[in-house]
Amino acid sequence: MRPALLVVLVVWSCAAVLCADEPVADQGFFQRAADRPWETPQRMPEPRYGMEGAERVAAVSATASRIPAESADPIGAASTVAFPAPGPETPPAATGQDGEYYTLDELRTEMKKLAWTKGDFRIVPYGWLWGSAIYETERSFPGPYTLYVLSATDEGEHSFVIDTRRTRLGFDVAGPRIPMFGDAESGGKAEIDFHGAFVVENKPGVLLRHAYGEIKNDQFRLLAGQTYDVISPLYPGTLSYSVGWGGGNIGYRRAQVRLERYFDLSDGCLLTVQGSGNQNIVSDFASTPGIRTESSAWPVIEGRVATTLGDRNPGGRPVTFGVSGHIGEQGFDFLTPGPPPFSPPVENNARRRTWSVNADLYVPLTERFGVQAEFFTGENLSTFLGGVIQGVSPLTHETIRSTGGWFDVWYDWSPRLHSHAGYGLDDPLDADVIQGRSYNQFIFANMVFDVTKNLNVGFEVSSWETLYIDNRPGGVAPKPGESVGLEFTGKYGF
Repeated sequence: MRPALLVVLVVWSCAAVLCADEPVADQGFFQRAADRPWETPQRMPEPRYGMEGAERVAAVSATASRIPAESADPIGAASTVAFPAPGPETPPAATGQDGEYYTLDELRTEMKKLAWTKGDFRIVPYGWLWGSAIYETERSFPGPYTLYVLSATDEGEHSFVIDTRRTRLGFDVAGPRIPMFGDAESGGKAEIDFHGAFVVENKPGVLLRHAYGEIKNDQFRLLAGQTYDVISPLYPGTLSYSVGWGGGNIGYRRAQVRLERYFDLSDGCLLTVQGSGNQNIVSDFASTPGIRTESSAWPVIEGRVATTLGDRNPGGRPVTFGVSGHIGEQGFDFLTPGPPPFSPPVENNARRRTWSVNADLYVPLTERFGVQAEFFTGENLSTFLGGVIQGVSPLTHETIRSTGGWFDVWYDWSPRLHSHAGYGLDDPLDADVIQGRSYNQFIFANMVFDVTKNLNVGFEVSSWETLYIDNRPGGVAPKPGESVGLEFTGKYGF
């Protein structure tokens, strides 16, 4: 094990002894509800997301029933209040810090202070200033965060980056109810960060993260716009902007039309069914001469079925297990023959399949300790950030199969001190890759301290290893890329 990671694990052990008897409060980056209004804490346990995933907080619900008055979220979607979705036939009440309850009318009055209003619409702005300082023993790609480590044959030097482009701004919209859909709520979200295309680091481009409208209630959700994939919905608790992409965590954001249904089978069992038709995005060969990418004639189809078992009320620790997958195709015009020795011929209107089968698991073992994990296997996964960001081989023009996953263990040392540690890998099939990245893994451990409800700081040690192959006749494989990263990060949100 690398020395830097060993130091972090020793610190973990010491903190466990020092903080063993301290009660844990529900606050901090890793104590947030997910930005999935169909599976918030009344419906499922809180996913333990990292700095990227912590922003997935439920949208404002006009009928939310048990809303903690002091559950402030500096990186939440709606305001300084976390918004669990309503449970069936639950009396409208919200606990305050003093143990008292707000009535629904009182809660709505408080919410009006946090939002802009225009007629029947309520607009809640949010955002957070997010900066990180990152040192790496070997240079990674793309730099401000890691997808894989560049080969020591070509790079291998140390790297230092200060990045603030991960700063995010957005707003949530809560609109009037829709009688045609059983008086369901309407709403939406728009969010940007600054990791779009740029010329130099201090002149960043805007990146659209979310832009969607939705209609929802306790039984269904209908969404149209750009947001997260249905498949593989969890994130490891790393502090990195890239949350393990390329290293075993697949799934991104894309334009889609999504429908979800929720079935309360009993007090201790919830069944969630989700499906979506998605814009076909082709990320391979985006700037390769002689190859033109194009969208196919049908959308990428994604689906997920999940079961949540246990008490879904506040304080409960239900277990959630989900199975998901996708299928679709990508279009290419190979206008010139491929490179030797395989020299694939010219092919117009070529279609290449993309698919995956995935599993996700979330298990809160105690009030302060739990595990989560995901597994995937599939083909042509670069657009989902799998296959170590390789989908179609440039040598054969055929798809690349890959298998991987990750697991994450979290522990709350105290009401303000939280940690995650985890491991992930992405293992493309060597016979498909032939020349390129054949394996990618990472391990991480971190600590996050809640200075206030609006200010959090964290430190993480991670180790990435990327292997390369060259199985062409006479080919020589590049040296592996092996890097230890030290990242200090801070967020100040509103």
